[in-house]
Amino acid sequence: MEVKTKQTYKFELPESLLQEFHGQSLDSSFKPAQKESGVQIGQDTSLFSVDLYKTLDWLHSHELPKPLEKEVCPVPVLLYVPKFSTEHLLFHYDGTPNSARLIRNFISLFENLISESKATIISPSFIPKSKIREEQEIIQLVTSNTRETSFIKFNFSRIGDFWSYGVKHQCTLLVTSKNYQSDLAKVLFHFYKGEIWSDKLSFYLSL
Repeated sequence: MEVKTKQTYKFELPESLLQEFHGQSLDSSFKPAQKESGVQIGQDTSLFSVDLYKTLDWLHSHELPKPLEKEVCPVPVLLYVPKFSTEHLLFHYDGTPNSARLIRNFISLFENLISESKATIISPSFIPKSKIREEQEIIQLVTSNTRETSFIKFNFSRIGDFWSYGVKHQCTLLVTSKNYQSDLAKVLFHFYKGEIWSDKLSFYLSL
């Protein structure tokens, strides 16, 4: 029997859906559905992975959409599709320090998996002058860790906007804030009717 960690108690999702990963960066052989081996006692959890299809089934076992977490925890969550890939990354940068930190942490965690990735960064049309330098640093960071990077200005304000863009442009992983996870649960709940609209797009959510 597996023992719940302090972090997993914070999830609404059943324990059986959660997979834990540890260490500062993931191995190049990382598979979100496969249990990690060689974990040392006391290692901090760096990522939770959750099968998106099973999450959809869990959401639809309730009358109303439930949040994925009872209490938002600092550990990132990867909602992955069976065809999980880092081929085309979609980064949501909103001009806040939290957003910049989120992207930096993602790059550090996935650095062994994204050197051949295509990346798209979506940023708001207006960024205060005080944030322009940080925005440029994020662009440079992504550019130096991926094969190809594009930068776009859009005033997206809803998770549905990013989801639609990601599906339309065949993105495989959306990197965004956990602030959107409640809205994401609602989108998944209302639009999933036993049929998957995209078998490519996974979601990385973090603080």
